[in-house]
Amino acid sequence: MRKEDVNGEVGVLVTICGCQQANVAVEGADPEMKWTLTFTELDKPLVLNKTNIEACADTCGSDDTKDWFGLKVVLFEDPNVSFGGKRVGGIRVRKPRTQVTKDPVVPEKKTKPSHPDEPPF
Repeated sequence: MRKEDVNGEVGVLVTICGCQQANVAVEGADPEMKWTLTFTELDKPLVLNKTNIEACADTCGSDDTKDWFGLKVVLFEDPNVSFGGKRVGGIRVRKPRTQVTKDPVVPEKKTKPSHPDEPPF
């Protein structure tokens, strides 16, 4: 998955459906295994780094990836992500404004939006 796949800083709301190791090495190179997350709404997996693993654990309320399945997160582009000492931008994970759990609770209706440009998640 690339930062261009996540709708900029607004982000995209996704449901976690899998966590597994995958070979991310270029074709012909030695295998390089990394943890990835898959989502019901997207075809491409997200290769996880330490920052995004910690963000998922905080967002989902558990260090156990099995507890993450079925929960929603927002993937967004963060222009401040560094790679090789340079700011190149990248994907980060955050909590949706309201988390839909596996046993959903109907939230109270808002009488008016808090801000007209506020994204729905």
